[in-house]
Amino acid sequence: MSTTLRRAVAEDAPILSALGARTFTETFAHLYPPEDLETFLAYAYGLERTQRDLANPDKACWILEKDGDAIGYALAGPCDLPHPDVQPGHGELYRIYVLKAHQGGGAGSLLLNTALDWLEQDGPRPLWIGVWSENYGAQRLYGRLGFEKVGEYFFPVGRVQDLEFILRRG
Repeated sequence: MSTTLRRAVAEDAPILSALGARTFTETFAHLYPPEDLETFLAYAYGLERTQRDLANPDKACWILEKDGDAIGYALAGPCDLPHPDVQPGHGELYRIYVLKAHQGGGAGSLLLNTALDWLEQDGPRPLWIGVWSENYGAQRLYGRLGFEKVGEYFFPVGRVQDLEFILRRG
């Protein structure tokens, strides 16, 4: 079994769009009414949005593959979290997801470290992450990496408003 991590390219948009919707659904579908989830997935993980992300020179996306199949990805770029201390030049880890069947073997750490290294390739700078308030495992992991809670906001998924924590390092 061969696992590879590579920078995603424009041609990966359909794969990443489908993987994004699948991983979000695996992780969070139980929280939302089906019609709200469907609308959100079309917006957040739709092909057009994925293509825009991949075409944006200020963003970077990586895809993790096992035996040629996409099993995870990460997306990073300029911070756009709703916090008054966010400044131009700050970075954000937008997304990091691994299919459930492939979690626990270091895939997430590989993606996370790659994204964080890219965000700080020109030197240390403030980094931000938004994380669901009830994702305790992720909060502990980010805490071990030096991220601290500095705020919160509500993230809409249809009619549901998720409480998100804003974490910052640096």
